[in-house]
Amino acid sequence: MKIFRHLSFALGLLLPLFTLGQSGNQDNAFAFKLKEPIQLDGILDEAIWTDPEGWNGDFMQYFPSDTSKARVNTRVKVAFDENNLYLAAIMENNGPRKYVSTSLRRDYRGEQNDGISFVFDTFNDKTNAFQFGVNPYGVQREALLANGGSRSEDLNLAWDNKWYSEAKIFENHWQVEVIIPLSTLRFSEGAQNWNVNFYRIDSHEGERSTWVPIPRNFPIISTAFLKKLIFEEPLKKNSANISIIPYTAARTSKNFLEGTSEPLTPAFGGDAKVGIGPAMNLDLTFNPDFSQVEVDQQVTNLDRFEIFFPERRQFFLENGDLFESFGHPRARPFFSRRIGVDRDSATGQNIQSKILYGARVSGKINENWRLGAMNMQTATDEDAGVVGKNFSVFALQKKLFTRSNIGLIFVDRESLALDEYSQVFNPTAYNRLVGMDYNLNSADGKWTGKVFYHRTFEHERKEAPYAFNAYVLYSDIHWRWSFSFQDIGPDFNPVVGFVPRVNYRRINPDVSYSFYPKGSKINRHGPKIELERFWNEEIGQTDRDINLGYLVRFNSFSELEFTQRNRYIYLFRDFDPTRTGGEPLLAGTDYYNQTFQIQYKSNPRKIFNIDLDFEAGEYYTGNFARITSQMGIRMGYIANISMNFNYARIRLPEPQSDADLVLVGPRIDLTFSKKVFWTTFIQYNNQIDNLNINTRLQWRYAPVSDFFLVYTDNYFPGDFMPKQRSLVLKLNYWLNL
Repeated sequence: MKIFRHLSFALGLLLPLFTLGQSGNQDNAFAFKLKEPIQLDGILDEAIWTDPEGWNGDFMQYFPSDTSKARVNTRVKVAFDENNLYLAAIMENNGPRKYVSTSLRRDYRGEQNDGISFVFDTFNDKTNAFQFGVNPYGVQREALLANGGSRSEDLNLAWDNKWYSEAKIFENHWQVEVIIPLSTLRFSEGAQNWNVNFYRIDSHEGERSTWVPIPRNFPIISTAFLKKLIFEEPLKKNSANISIIPYTAARTSKNFLEGTSEPLTPAFGGDAKVGIGPAMNLDLTFNPDFSQVEVDQQVTNLDRFEIFFPERRQFFLENGDLFESFGHPRARPFFSRRIGVDRDSATGQNIQSKILYGARVSGKINENWRLGAMNMQTATDEDAGVVGKNFSVFALQKKLFTRSNIGLIFVDRESLALDEYSQVFNPTAYNRLVGMDYNLNSADGKWTGKVFYHRTFEHERKEAPYAFNAYVLYSDIHWRWSFSFQDIGPDFNPVVGFVPRVNYRRINPDVSYSFYPKGSKINRHGPKIELERFWNEEIGQTDRDINLGYLVRFNSFSELEFTQRNRYIYLFRDFDPTRTGGEPLLAGTDYYNQTFQIQYKSNPRKIFNIDLDFEAGEYYTGNFARITSQMGIRMGYIANISMNFNYARIRLPEPQSDADLVLVGPRIDLTFSKKVFWTTFIQYNNQIDNLNINTRLQWRYAPVSDFFLVYTDNYFPGDFMPKQRSLVLKLNYWLNL
């Protein structure tokens, strides 16, 4: 059978790697039992902090080098009591200086910000962790780390919770004091050690440093190298860990195209978070409202397939990796944006569809097992012809070896029955998926990989409703190579997932090499070659890319990359290359194209920065040139003004049409304080003939509690005739019981 052939191939590829890269012993950190109260003021005058013993220093450089001590000294100390974890950190400088904070908004990110971060792996699996960070102006950030931190995407800054910090700036150093309630964290009661690391970003020196040394070819968030944090006595959990987050909202809208309007209508609902045992969490939501979520940043789509937009809604994000990490970016078995989101045909924007309720249990059963289960119900909208649907997802993950795991996933979508059915659900309108994933993470982080097999089930029996993938990646200080094989059956149909195309097999090997010159402004540089080939049994080869590139990264964090692309495309259906309704190219035709691409990212620490991507060359029967850029000006931490600009010039011989596609998106982000933020986002897109304006005022009047005022408008750009507009007011409050 095909599945057994696939699994034999995958196991032969990955079995030799299961036990590679055992890590050596490292010195540990200690957490001291607190004997007197801490006053949270950023002044480290309590006895626990003035005691010179127990500080963790001697940070090592991670960037620009990883072979020397940090140029600026950093020290961190940890304490605890029955209710809280306490942290103190002192960040020294080589003289008086100014600090970089791009914003006062919570969850700052980026290499340009000064900051100190604390990483806690509370279950010692070196795979999942909590991260907390503070910058010199006292701005907080917290995040969940997943999949060993092997990619920057594994850092989820959308997770929010209650914790407290104060920062103080002095002439030659800055320091922070932090209190994290133990109820905020998930850990095994009675545990006496966690894994830990601390890292600092210093904008003045252009340096990133870590307490645990991390090779610079790995992400700084990698959990493979964590040391032990040993507590003076076992930890206990004394609080119930229950949070209630009610909201009230009011909304008014008008649809000018359909001649309908909605008067100012109140709405009520909320979320609840309930700790189950030491490490599981129950999330409940009733009549959720996501109107305060920022609109998607549009792109000019010249591809033949659907574009992926990430999840932004808070309810779906905590422990989201447990559901979302299954599959592959081209074959996701579960994509939460399929729940409660539809596309508005008038504006081309994604809009909400009503969710009635949702419940989710997720977290750690013990040190080796993770569990996730979710159920959501959407409403029937007779005016739109939408039938209510029920979504169920179940995920189970088991740790294997040092940092690897195996997981099972089940996804089910049921449609409510119409009048002619006696059941609650229509027995012919279901869609289900069952799948298994193996994720490889070696102890030393050099080997990562994934093997999965998924299968969908529908009322009508299908011949080939499967998806298979085998992938392995090796990375050391110089070499980085990977190999991927993917087989997606023609009948694979996960309607709650994201699969832009089916009926293909794909191989994707690539290899790159990095040079590290000494005494140079260049931090690293080197070539890369990549092959990507698609084919199926009916047609043969349908796509092929051969890409030759060269990347240069500077010590200033700026980057420059050149890529020569050689493409082959076979059209298995009619396709308009401009996606504007012009004369399509016919199915069954094929094309060889060559293009040249230049990508540049400037120093993000500068007041003005730019991210530029230019590509030009052959395009189907003609040629094209496109430029994608994001320019930004930072005015201290008060204002960030940016401009997204996409332009594609397409020239095709008759009967196809030429096109000049323009997408312009200015954005103004004002942070008046650590509590008041105002963001205005404008997007003009002539590919979908729409001008979108979104402005959002946020007042964080209490910890993790907000008032939002959101105005959205859509116009035809030619004559500024309105399409749709809405005004939303929303107030929520986070209450810990």
